[in-house]
Amino acid sequence: MLPYAAYLRVYEPLSAFAETERKVWADYADSRDRPRRANALNAEHGEAVLRLLGTPPQPVPAQESPNAYLRRVEDRLYVCPWQTQLRSWLAFSRLRGGTPVKLMDRLVPKTIADQTADDFDRYKRTGGSSALRTHIRTTAWHVPPSWFVPFDGNERWLVLGSSTPGQDVTTATGRNLIYVTSMAQARRRSARALQVLRRHLGDDVSANFDVEDVARWLEEFHPHSLVELDYGGLVHLMDDDALQADQSVAELSASLTGLDTGQEELAFAMYQRVILRWKSMQLLESAN
Repeated sequence: MLPYAAYLRVYEPLSAFAETERKVWADYADSRDRPRRANALNAEHGEAVLRLLGTPPQPVPAQESPNAYLRRVEDRLYVCPWQTQLRSWLAFSRLRGGTPVKLMDRLVPKTIADQTADDFDRYKRTGGSSALRTHIRTTAWHVPPSWFVPFDGNERWLVLGSSTPGQDVTTATGRNLIYVTSMAQARRRSARALQVLRRHLGDDVSANFDVEDVARWLEEFHPHSLVELDYGGLVHLMDDDALQADQSVAELSASLTGLDTGQEELAFAMYQRVILRWKSMQLLESAN
């Protein structure tokens, strides 16, 4: 769990879960001890840090997290399970697959890495077809362009938070930038974007912003779910002016509209604004 990460989440209605799970999540929602939204990210990050700094390090928790993000719309409860164990397994597999063996051995002792991989293989064999479905996607140091596609600029919710004179913006609290939409709208916008991209750019995988991957992921969930884009810890890398000026969702939508209506210059200009904004953010990862 990285502190400077963004999140794409799906909240399913309580009715989407198995009967036994419904009671668990209903009781969880009524609990006074569960992490509240305001400090949930800190709680997730704290758990990960304690595991990784332990001796020996524990790349994956021994049990699945009992926690979830919750939303209520009128009297309807929506649940987005943390799935910390599954997400850690998936992240560990990607890390191990893309890291040289000698470096990997320095990060995690080989015996622990092998045991973690074996545990994941056992889980996949017994978990069924939906075993690897996660309600949360995570990306560090940027937001992929494809994540903006399911949303509309009017669904933007920005909280700048307060800061004291001389305070570094990266330590300010209460900052947030979130988009929330219905699953129906998210699927419709993703389908439209794919049609526009294929019509004008063909089947070039690099050109469709990985929209197809996001669209397929959204299809795995209940049709009455909610979809949320949360800038997460990235808001602490941006000052107030940068956050207010960030209209990536609206700009990408304008780029797609321009592409579809023959306004190539507008399409290119809007796309470049989005890409350059997030490339500059990604450069912070390697900054001193």
